[in-house]
Amino acid sequence: MVETNKTVVKEFILLAFADLHQFQNLLFVIFLLTYITCVMGNVTIIVLVRIEPSLHTTMYFFISVFSFLEIMFVSVTVPRLLSNLIAANNIISFNGCFTQLYVFGSLGVTECYLLLVMAFDRHLAINNPLHYPAIMTHALCIVLAVLPWIMGFAISLISTIITARLEFCGPNVINHFFCDFAPLQNLACSDPFISIISTSICAILIAVLPLIIIIGFFVNIIMTVSKIKTEEGKQKAFSTCTSHLIVTSLYYGTGIIVYVKPKGSHYDKYLAIMYTVFTPMINPFIYTFRNRDVKKVFRNSINRVIKQESPESDVHFK
Repeated sequence: MVETNKTVVKEFILLAFADLHQFQNLLFVIFLLTYITCVMGNVTIIVLVRIEPSLHTTMYFFISVFSFLEIMFVSVTVPRLLSNLIAANNIISFNGCFTQLYVFGSLGVTECYLLLVMAFDRHLAINNPLHYPAIMTHALCIVLAVLPWIMGFAISLISTIITARLEFCGPNVINHFFCDFAPLQNLACSDPFISIISTSICAILIAVLPLIIIIGFFVNIIMTVSKIKTEEGKQKAFSTCTSHLIVTSLYYGTGIIVYVKPKGSHYDKYLAIMYTVFTPMINPFIYTFRNRDVKKVFRNSINRVIKQESPESDVHFK
């Protein structure tokens, strides 16, 4: 007898935050403002790095690539969430769901490896300052910037295909605001063991292992900086690393909790808000308010605008 395909589900229903129905309008405003702030903040960083000659360095090149990635990452989930909240548009097709799953997973993996590349760049700059310009050439920068994207879209494809091959015969209600691995695995009629194992293994390879390497880089950096005699030298060295360390901690912290054990729970969607919405929003502020070079560029840009609008004005931002 020929085995028939038991996948009868043609669409899924994203519950999002239906349990907070009395706060739907408030949540819409919060997430809309968060999304606008995230996009504008990251676009500002990209523009500043592009037009300001003093920021034409390897570190800011990677930061601008990271900002572009953040815009794409947040755009995969938040617009759909906004539509769900304001228009009750909570239905997503089967193909649309797995497309969102693949793109979201790919960008998430890319972000993990890009954070690793950025940590390697700081490690190399601080521990090998004399050889850094010769090692970190323009060609190597391009390779290190592109490689995370290739790895991200390749690795995510494996878990997505395995999950998509599960049988979905109902129910079709996803207790999340986007299509993610654990909620889909919980809905499968067939045994999701292989899918769960593949997701956990990928999570270890793309989150736990890179995080261990990043920690090793920063331990080495701290040991090197501690040997600097002047306080000014120590502060300058640490200032190039603290922002990256904060961003890495915020992103990896919640991501590992959700994906290393992807069984899924009612609280996963609230944890997901941290790394899909709020972390991309605050990243531009972390990289600007904690960075003297970027703050200096901001002040100079504001002063130039003031002078153009009021040539006789003596007002300056300090």
